[in-house]
This record gives sequence, C-alpha cells and structure tokens, in this order.
Amino acid sequence: MSKIRILFIGFLICFALIAAKLLYIQVLQPDHYSADYTQTQKIAPTRGRILDRNGEPLAINQTKYQLYAEPKNIEKKFQVIELLEKELQIGEATLEARLDMSKDWVSLQNGLTKEKRLAIEKLEIEGLGFREQEDRYYPEASLAAHLIGFLGKDDRGSSIGYFGVEGYYDKDLAGLPGVLKSERDLFGRTIFIGNQERIEAANGRDIVLTIDKSVQHIIKEQLKIAIEQFKAKSACALAVKPQTMEVLGMACLPDFDPTEYYDFAEEDFINWVISSTYEPGSTFKPLVVAAGLEEGVIKPDDIFNESGPTRIGDYTIQNWNDKYEGKITITNVLEKSSNVGMVHIGQELGKEKLFDYVERYGFGEFTNIDLQGETAGQVKPYSEWYPIDAATMAFGQGVSVTGMQLVRAFASIINGGNLMRPYVVQEVIEDGVSKKREPQVVQRMVSEKTSAQMRKMLASTVNHAEAKWDIPEGFTFGGKTGTAQIAVDGTYDASKTIASFIGFAPADDPAFLMLVVVQEPESSEWGSETAAPLFFDIAEELLIYYNVSPS
Repeated sequence: MSKIRILFIGFLICFALIAAKLLYIQVLQPDHYSADYTQTQKIAPTRGRILDRNGEPLAINQTKYQLYAEPKNIEKKFQVIELLEKELQIGEATLEARLDMSKDWVSLQNGLTKEKRLAIEKLEIEGLGFREQEDRYYPEASLAAHLIGFLGKDDRGSSIGYFGVEGYYDKDLAGLPGVLKSERDLFGRTIFIGNQERIEAANGRDIVLTIDKSVQHIIKEQLKIAIEQFKAKSACALAVKPQTMEVLGMACLPDFDPTEYYDFAEEDFINWVISSTYEPGSTFKPLVVAAGLEEGVIKPDDIFNESGPTRIGDYTIQNWNDKYEGKITITNVLEKSSNVGMVHIGQELGKEKLFDYVERYGFGEFTNIDLQGETAGQVKPYSEWYPIDAATMAFGQGVSVTGMQLVRAFASIINGGNLMRPYVVQEVIEDGVSKKREPQVVQRMVSEKTSAQMRKMLASTVNHAEAKWDIPEGFTFGGKTGTAQIAVDGTYDASKTIASFIGFAPADDPAFLMLVVVQEPESSEWGSETAAPLFFDIAEELLIYYNVSPS
C-alpha cells in the first residue's frame, strides 16, 4: 500500500473520530457539554440609613477596604507576612494560612480603614491590592443599642440585621442586589464586543425613628447614675407619647456596642423592655381601678372599710406594710397602694370582667411593635382561674408582662381611652419619597370621662405619696410605684425585687408617659425609694427639653 493511501486512510479515521465526538457532544449529550461563557456578577445595594426624628444619624455606612493578595506575584512570602503583621496585628500564623500560594487570589483582611490602607500601600509590596467595602457604622455607639440592633453575618457570611430596627426592617434597609452579566473568553476576560446586561441595584430605604437622640442621652446618663447609686443589677426606661404610643426614648443598661457586637454575649442583646417579662406589682393597680370605674361598680369617692387583712379561701392577703386605714376612698386605695382595697375592687368588678379587661389591655399577646425580639408575656387561661388568682391579679401578681405591654395599657387609661399600637419608625424614605406612619388605634378601652378621672386620681396618688420625692416645682405629675419580688424556682425571693415607677406629666395633658425599672437594687428594695427618684430626675430634664411651661 502506498504511503499516500496510508496517509489518506489515517485522515479518514481522524475525521470519523472527530465527527463521532461532535455527534456525541452536540446530539447525544448536549446538556453535559454545553459551554456557557457568560459570567454573572452581583451588584451590592447600599444599605439604608437609620435616623432619629430630627434626621440625626444613628446607623450609616462608611467605606472600608478589603486587603487581597495574588500569591503567584509574591516573591518573598515570609518577609511579606512579617511586614503585614506589623500593620494588621492578626498573628503571623493566621496570615500564613490565608496566604495560600496555590491560589490565584486570596482575601487577607476585611474592614480596613483608609489610614490602614495608606500605611500598607507605603510598604510597596508586589502582589497586594485593595477593594472598597461598605461597612455599617453607628456614630452614637451604644446610645440606642437595644432599639437599633446591629448588622451581623448569617451562616453563609452574608450581611443581615439582628434585633431591634436592624432586624425588623432588614429587608427594607437591605434593598435588592443588581446583576451584571457579561460574555467572557476562555481565559475569563470580558469580551467587549460581546453581550452585556446590567440591572442596577435598588438601594435600601432610609428609616426615620420616633426617638430623639437628645432624649436618649438624658435617659442613658440618668440610668448610669441610678445603677451606681442604688447598686442595681440593671435599669431600664421607656418614654412614649401616650396619645399615639410613639416611642420617644428607650434604653437599658447594661447594653452593647453595635459596631463591635461580636465582643458581647448573646444575652447582652436582649431588649428587656420588649423581650423580658416580670410581675408588674402595684403599677398594675390603676388598670384595674380604671376597669372598675368604666363598668360603674366603683366611684373615686366611694368609701371602703379597710379594717384588716382579707381572706380568700385558705389564703390571707395583707397590705404591703401590714397597715390598715379603716374607712378610705377608692382614690385612697391608689394613694396607699392598698392590696386589700384592690381585692375589694376586683370582687366588685367580678372575675369574668377582670379577665376580660386583662385580655383587652393586650396582656398575653404581642403589642406588634416594630422591633425584632418581642415576647407576649403570659396570662393564665380563664378556665384555670381560682378565686385567689382573681384576687392577686387585682394588685399585679400572677400575671407576666413586658414593659411595653404595661406602658401601652397605662397609656390607654390616661390618653382619653384608646389602646394604641406602639411604634418606633415614623417615616420610611425611598428614592427621596417619604411615607409617614399614622398612629393606629387598636380599640377603645375606657371613656373620656373615666380617663379624666384616672388622670386626677393618679395625680393625687403622687401628691399624697408617703415618700417625699424631689418633684420639679410648678409641674403636675401622675403616676404609681411598684415593687415586685422575683420568682426563683417557683417561689418569691424576698431579697430580689424589681422596683418600678410609671408616671406622666403634665397631669392634665401629658407630654410623655414613662416607665422606669430598677432591677435588684441593693440600697433599697422599694420602688418609691429607687425607681421614683430616677423617674423624677429624668422627667425634670425632659420637661426642660420639651419646653413645657409650668402650670
């Protein structure tokens, strides 16, 4: 056979093999061998800002930098590691592990400041580079930490809001990522005459809060003083506008720094005002009195004979100080914080009506405040109520509430009678267009007449209190103290109390309603000696700040 024929046959065989391979790739297995030279790149949106009611920034974004390396362009690895460690301070072993010489590109460190970037650039190390990153920044640090929450990472390393506003409004703040699709060659380079498609990112919405940065400062500074003065475990304050239930200020100590959240334990992130429950004690009494007035079973000047302890079945109920005043009015019952008198009012109201009001006030249910982490508290089902349950409920024991639930219910008996939905966001801004939030009435609790009677009775409660407080001159206040023992393993620990005061000013037309709570104070167990003085210290500054004129 000639050489030309052999060569020809060889060409035929090669051609047949190529044809067979093409048939296999394009016809028999097209999905498996399909080539897609299109690369999709995500365009990150800018996260929305969080501002106070006056437009002051509480959570914004700032530019940080990611330091990366192209290991194959680095000649002296260990010398580079030694130089970088002086700037980064993350450990030479960490840097060595990240600088994987088998890879084309590696990330060495995220979140570097502009100053740190310039310092590293001065080292003039071949094979290093920087990328811009958007970093969440809280210019007021922990000023409103529990209310705002923080921006953290999920299991996949993506940014996500946790707790407070950052958690509840995460989707609004996060926006929607964009997409850049471009054709690439075999080496991954963009084909400039190829098809390209770009969908811009939709940036996150800006959130304007109801709180005031200055009010937050006032509250927090006074809480710091109170914790030290009363040697307390913690302290909280919640101030609202009772007519709308917009939150004016909310703070608890201890708290955390949302910028460096990773340095704190998980329990530090819990917002006591909405996420923890307690027995309200005597601060609950005005709610029961309001129910009795509304149902017409009592009047403010009705006489009750407080002759001594009262018995309910096998149980004996005493006053907090075991003192009894004889014939007193219903207003005196609030002024003296009489447990025996409250049992009388509860009996006049009746077990069924009492339960109905407790339920309608919203206890045992979410207030639906726009913050992540709210709990519902607990109310024993009516079918499980015994006579002693109705009796203790009348003076604030046997019910588990949150601070937000108590403030909302209390607001309804002094604001004209409306139970409102509490809120912390008053405005959402998207592409320059503002959408304001309107106050939302849940239901009417009491009449205007009952509400006016309660404001007057609660003002008398402050004016005739046994404790002598440093009340700002020229202003009228209404309010009620509370001291609740903490249940430990099913029994009350007399040495551990939650001292509280809920009050408002001015008494006839409240500019604010505020609950202050001091947990486990060592200087005194009583709300009248700890929480009440704290309330008046904060209230005095708020009245000045809001430019409320003396009456």
